[in-house]
Amino acid sequence: MTRSMRFGVTLPQIKRSWGEARDAAIEFDRLEYDSVWVCDHVYGVPLPTLPIFEGWTELAAVAAITENVELGTLVTPPLFRNPAVLAKQIATIDHISGGRVIAGLGAGWFGAEFEAYGCEFPSLGDRMRALEDTVEILTRMFTQDRATYSGHTYSVHDAICEPKPLRKPPILIGGGGERVLMGIAVKHADIWNNLAVFHTELANKIAALRRRCDELDRDPSSIEISQQCVVVIAEDDAAAKVSLEKAKKIYGGHMGAGIEEHGIWGAPDQVIEKIEKHRQLGCTKLVMEFFGRDTRVPARLFAEKVLPAFRD
Repeated sequence: MTRSMRFGVTLPQIKRSWGEARDAAIEFDRLEYDSVWVCDHVYGVPLPTLPIFEGWTELAAVAAITENVELGTLVTPPLFRNPAVLAKQIATIDHISGGRVIAGLGAGWFGAEFEAYGCEFPSLGDRMRALEDTVEILTRMFTQDRATYSGHTYSVHDAICEPKPLRKPPILIGGGGERVLMGIAVKHADIWNNLAVFHTELANKIAALRRRCDELDRDPSSIEISQQCVVVIAEDDAAAKVSLEKAKKIYGGHMGAGIEEHGIWGAPDQVIEKIEKHRQLGCTKLVMEFFGRDTRVPARLFAEKVLPAFRD
């Protein structure tokens, strides 16, 4: 299966106003990006005191004011919400958007926010089991008149999701685990996303995903490969290097791991070259966080100088 490059952009969410998020969403839609994304945290990352909008609520509002971009979370953990209720939320937002939701799912990692909000935060193995239960329940509720499922963490009996989503929302599973998580992705997902913290390992992670596809008898070309990343773009090399140094200090190892050696930064021609290297590895989707106080500014430069190089 031959795929074109697709470009998603993260929305303002942490230490931002609704006005900033609204204006950015409208602009990204106008600039013809393929998707917009939020994180699903209730604490700001990395500091719990940072103000942050709740992800699915923000996406519901964005669904009503945009026309074309797909809408997704990177990523929703299984233990914040009952998956049957989550299915209803996703179906509702899908109708508001006219059929543009992507269900982005993962195991969760920031234990402090689970515990502070009274949510369970069990072992990684149990979180993986809860993740698989969530995928099973969402899929059944999106496609069956009545969904029944008995899992390790969650069960439903004759659960009804009406109205159904306008399309079956694509399932994205994000994370770097090469056995269990990738196994869940290979069995259930339309998209696998490599988190920014593993950006430097993208080639090895893609190789691991393809091995799991072989083991579980899935065509590797049938699963889209996505990379979460920071993008630092400027008109020329000198300005890009100044911004890069600032970005490394702000993002640290969580989002900015190996950004200078392996990330996407520079003047537009350099950014195109770095994206092409990702494409050659098999990565055909980027979920980008543009570096800048007003992310519309680098997004406009990227849309003008970079996007045309990858549009059919």
